[in-house]
Amino acid sequence: MDTPLLTLTVSDELHRAWPGFYGAAVFATVTNTPYNADLWRQIDEYTALYRAKYTTESIKDMPAIQATRQAYKQCGKDPSRYRPSSEALCRRLLRGIPLYQIDTLVDLINLASIYSGHSIGGFDRDKIQGDTLTLGIGRAGEPYEGIGRGPLNIEGMPVYRDALGGIGTPTSDHERTKLTLGTTRLLAIMNGYSGREGLAENMDYLVGLLQDYAAATDLHIVYFN
Repeated sequence: MDTPLLTLTVSDELHRAWPGFYGAAVFATVTNTPYNADLWRQIDEYTALYRAKYTTESIKDMPAIQATRQAYKQCGKDPSRYRPSSEALCRRLLRGIPLYQIDTLVDLINLASIYSGHSIGGFDRDKIQGDTLTLGIGRAGEPYEGIGRGPLNIEGMPVYRDALGGIGTPTSDHERTKLTLGTTRLLAIMNGYSGREGLAENMDYLVGLLQDYAAATDLHIVYFN
């Protein structure tokens, strides 16, 4: 494929705080669209099944969500004040609130996040600086602009950094590398704080969504820890 791959690494500080982390990343050439009716039919069908199966209390016991919450605590962040995106999305559905509709890439990543329980970062590959992404822990006063959130305090939060700084946390990705309708080269990272078990199957689900609704080609999957 002609999409340059990034090296994905995990810092020693993150390893010490949460040695069970395992990540899965997919690089792909994609076509984004403002809205996909077939995708939203699938989202609506899954929403009904999800609400029949879980409650806002029972999702706390889901391994992926529980592990991410514990990882936040070990890194120094309160997961109830700064919820990981997967938990926030699940809670939204279970409170009877529909998912917000952004664009096809963001919408399908949100569906995969709810399905898996893992927070998933979605990035425009062309906006990432340098050839390495490293997962570390946010520092006091480290600048970070969350998508639609403005300045975000990422101290004690797991964070991916490129050559210019932080671009992704489980709570919110950064404005600088966000997906847009002009995105043609995608990097999506599924964050397995609960380890590798089930990660491949959940990644297959995400890849299927990308192929079905974003015409994904040149797919390359990487696992790292």
